[in-house]
Amino acid sequence: MERFSKKKKKRKGQYGVPAGTSCPTAPRHVPPLTRALLVHGCTAPNSYNQRLREHHAIATDSPLAGERNHTESAMVSVRKGRGGGGGVRSRPRVDGGGSLASRVAVLAFCVAGIWSAYITQGVLQETLSTKRFGPEARRFDHLAFLNFAQNVVCFVWSFIMIKLWSGGSNPAGRAPLSKYWGVSITNTIGPTMGIEALKYISYPAQVLAKSSKMIPVMLMGTLLYGVKYTLPEYFCTFLVAGGVSSFALLKTSSKTIKKLANPNAPLGYTLCFLNLAFDGYTNSTQDLIKSRYPKTNPWDIMLGMNLWGTIYNTVIMFVAPLLFSNWPYANGFEAVRFCQQNPEVAWDIIMFCLCGAVGQNFIFLTISRFGSLTNTTITTTRKFMSIVISSVISGNPLSLEQWGSVVMVFSGLSLQIYLKWQRKKGRDHKE
Repeated sequence: MERFSKKKKKRKGQYGVPAGTSCPTAPRHVPPLTRALLVHGCTAPNSYNQRLREHHAIATDSPLAGERNHTESAMVSVRKGRGGGGGVRSRPRVDGGGSLASRVAVLAFCVAGIWSAYITQGVLQETLSTKRFGPEARRFDHLAFLNFAQNVVCFVWSFIMIKLWSGGSNPAGRAPLSKYWGVSITNTIGPTMGIEALKYISYPAQVLAKSSKMIPVMLMGTLLYGVKYTLPEYFCTFLVAGGVSSFALLKTSSKTIKKLANPNAPLGYTLCFLNLAFDGYTNSTQDLIKSRYPKTNPWDIMLGMNLWGTIYNTVIMFVAPLLFSNWPYANGFEAVRFCQQNPEVAWDIIMFCLCGAVGQNFIFLTISRFGSLTNTTITTTRKFMSIVISSVISGNPLSLEQWGSVVMVFSGLSLQIYLKWQRKKGRDHKE
């Protein structure tokens, strides 16, 4: 009788999928992005394209340097829960909890925090790249030093956050610091290219160019991974690509050109697009690390990435100039000397770094309480406001045609967000 009372267990196949269900495999030659998706798990072959498309869509939500690198890891952390590990993943609660008034108050707090932190950071970034300092009216030409300073501050910040919120927790299941050395190389090169672009193009042009991340992402998804996108998604890409292209081709005002160190639009836009390419690899590799070490939280990733970023930038900016007398790259000693001669620059750099670190807190809070789509909506509107403020306050006047290009880009981004919300509603309705 005992054999009749025992329930038959479903035989499990690879990745915990019931036997007989088709599921893509992950051979060694598969790129990190696809491997990360497969390690995350799959349900059925028909859902694979949708899963990969959504992953590519999430990868487009990356504003400024401080906002960019850890947002996706926070999304993964929320999806898997703090404990991580195997088993059935529970759906995260993203309604904020509590009464409607308290949820609205928390949301308003998040919006105010993200906007104030990153808009201020953008103003400081533009000031440091265009303003002349001291009685000799010298430019701060060592913009790459900003990334070094940001690495140091974010490393210290994430270390403090880990000690405050994760002190005494078991490190088992969390990625060791040695796992970040490789991806930190692209995370060091990419942001440097993005910030160096400000020597050649205006800040509004840089923001627009870096808002077009969906273009290389969709091209990579279509050509390399065979992802099929919908007609509205292609229309979003057309709006963004058309807006960025028309903005680049339109004549920039002479007032804006005079503020640039070395006006060169082709070089500036090339640096921005290379930045996007490196960011795409960085984000997908971070996701792979998170999938292999499920108990890794966003602060762990922030700590590891900035530790290695600090090491690399120290070698490039402080060690290499000592070894090579004609070192062509940014010189950290000259940057420090410039800050000593112009204390205003030093304070601007400190505030720039603190804005990036504090902004991460608000991004993590927004994702954990309201979900990644809410965070995407907030950061996209933040970009638009950064362009408005740069044009009105920082003295970068845009022509009517250029404003038309800006509206075209953000119309495409807004439509993309709307499509994501519609897909989310459809999934919630089915569940």
